[in-house]
Amino acid sequence: MRKIISFMHISLDGFVAGHNKGMEWIKVDEEIFDYVHNRISESDAALYGRVTYQMMENYWPDAGKAADASRHDIEHSKWYNQVHKIVLSKTMNGKGLNNLEIHSDNLAERMQAIKQQPGKEILLFGSPAATHSLMELGLIDGYWLFVNPIILGRGIPLFAGIKDRVKLRLLNAHPFTNGVTELNYMVDRP
Repeated sequence: MRKIISFMHISLDGFVAGHNKGMEWIKVDEEIFDYVHNRISESDAALYGRVTYQMMENYWPDAGKAADASRHDIEHSKWYNQVHKIVLSKTMNGKGLNNLEIHSDNLAERMQAIKQQPGKEILLFGSPAATHSLMELGLIDGYWLFVNPIILGRGIPLFAGIKDRVKLRLLNAHPFTNGVTELNYMVDRP
């Protein structure tokens, strides 16, 4: 069975965006880009909420073609254009878009069906609202967190609305030279 892994940058106090939805506090550099590229290149599906998908779609399809494109932009643009995209949205229309499926209702049923299909892990990028919806349904199998060395005090929390305890098993912890620490957890299901 395929697994849905939530990939997020997070503050030390558990926020995925600041009080004005700001993300300027997130630290990324070539070391993190290389580390992330190695993992996502093994994935064949990307899952987004509408807002995050539209942000990605506005940048990544052509980012690698720019004259001043970095190695990361070239690699990630290539991956983005090839990966199968799944978007959770009640307002988007996916007609005419290649390599994209949109789901607006019956999320538990639809996501379980996708998880049953052959393939590799499904990475859920950012998308706090989509993450919260899938958490409520018990559909997230793991968390790939990049803990940034900052306390925001307020903003959008990653673990909002959790009603029951979720036991996690640490698979990996990786500190980066810029102070960010990657924590890779799997949900420990009975």
